[in-house]
Amino acid sequence: MANGAPKIMYLNPVSEDRIVDEIFADMVREHKLANTEVHVTALPKEQYAFSHIEYRTYEALVLRGIIRAVRVAAEEGFDALAIGCFYDTGLLDAREISGDMIVTAPCIASCEIAASLANRFGVIVGRQKWVHQMRSTIEGYGYGARLSGFHAVGLGVNDFQKDHKETAKRLKAAGREAVEVGHAEALLLGCTMEVGFYKELEKELGVPVIDPSIAALKRAEYAALLKHQCGWKPSRKWSCEAPSEKELKSFNAFDYDGPVFGSRIVVPPSTA
Repeated sequence: MANGAPKIMYLNPVSEDRIVDEIFADMVREHKLANTEVHVTALPKEQYAFSHIEYRTYEALVLRGIIRAVRVAAEEGFDALAIGCFYDTGLLDAREISGDMIVTAPCIASCEIAASLANRFGVIVGRQKWVHQMRSTIEGYGYGARLSGFHAVGLGVNDFQKDHKETAKRLKAAGREAVEVGHAEALLLGCTMEVGFYKELEKELGVPVIDPSIAALKRAEYAALLKHQCGWKPSRKWSCEAPSEKELKSFNAFDYDGPVFGSRIVVPPSTA
């Protein structure tokens, strides 16, 4: 952080896609603080060709890429990094190797924000497939008692972009069920069709609707500010202990075979 300005990385843990990268970059431009610098990155397509990680198999395959990206981001002097998947893939692993850089992700960030706005929250997800893993993650974070339920819309990650009208219809129906039947006082979007759609849901349902990509970005930004204003850095004690640099070097753990990032869009601090 130069002159008090946060430097954040938003890592999309799948292969680069210019359209998707620009969607995240637009989200960053709209929501970051004026003096924050954000790098929107994705993994190289030649190593990670899939466009989603709905399956644990894909998560296992992509974990190495996430850890390499986190290591390099820490070396480049980023204050904080957000892993852009609601599964929070590799979050605890990434924190272990992140040095003084703070790492967050959409699910934990969304839960933290929702808990400050309401007593109980529901989660809208694409497919029933996601529910077991997301429930386990939320309960592991200690938010199980606040969870009112999951509401699936029957769409995979790639399906959200095929027919926005149909996607919007299903999201609204799921949100209405979550609020009126599940008595959710806030909603988390496990996936969404476009940044900004949460506002339409909020207007219709009358409860806060948390967009996970925005939540992850803002929690990373806030963590960077606290790091420099209050000196709060990641712990390296006990369960947070990192492997020694000597041991990592002894077996060339981070000898980079190929590019770490497939794409990078830099959103600079505002000059106005």
